[in-house]
Amino acid sequence: MSKTTRKQATAKTVAKRTTSKPATKQPKPPQRAESKQSQLIAMLKQPDGATIAEVAKALEWLPHTVRGAIAGALKKKLGLNIQSEKVDDRGRVYRLAE
Repeated sequence: MSKTTRKQATAKTVAKRTTSKPATKQPKPPQRAESKQSQLIAMLKQPDGATIAEVAKALEWLPHTVRGAIAGALKKKLGLNIQSEKVDDRGRVYRLAE
């Protein structure tokens, strides 16, 4: 067994790193039609939009889960433009902006 110096070991490691394939970005998988996220998007696409309470009842979620899904999954991860407005008889209504 031969001993290698630290400099030689580092050079081998660097060589391995540079000869490996570059990481390729994987395409996003298609969204399932029956998922709760797709149901949420469908509710927000309606012309009347949806309130937090309406979505929570339809998807059997708690209100904080609905708010988190809108802010995290839809806005940040998918980059969708969600608008909200205050409606007198319904409260705050959320819609998917086009």
